[in-house]
Amino acid sequence: MTQLEQAIESAKILSDKKARKVSVLKIGEISSLADYMVIATGNNSTHVKSLADELEFQLKGMGVNVDHIEGHRSDSWILLDYTDVIVHIFSDEAREYYNLDHLWLDGEQVDLTPYISEEE
Repeated sequence: MTQLEQAIESAKILSDKKARKVSVLKIGEISSLADYMVIATGNNSTHVKSLADELEFQLKGMGVNVDHIEGHRSDSWILLDYTDVIVHIFSDEAREYYNLDHLWLDGEQVDLTPYISEEE
């Protein structure tokens, strides 16, 4: 699985579990942190944690193991680091506060329209 495929698969898994405002940014050309960043919003702290758990479980089943997890004790933000793909799952308030969508504005937005349907 390529990094792009992993990022899109992550977005699909999160979307299927009712994450909102799911986006994928290609950041490899502007940062050495990773090639792709996935950002998603959960409805509440329980949802944020369950999204992270489900993503980790499903990707592990595909042979993709998480390298590092941050914020699992937090009730507003969890980061899953898959080395080349970093996944951020936020509550509404944390997403607004950290504003990664704006911070990484120079990243290329990956069109997820063929893969997920966003219902707001």
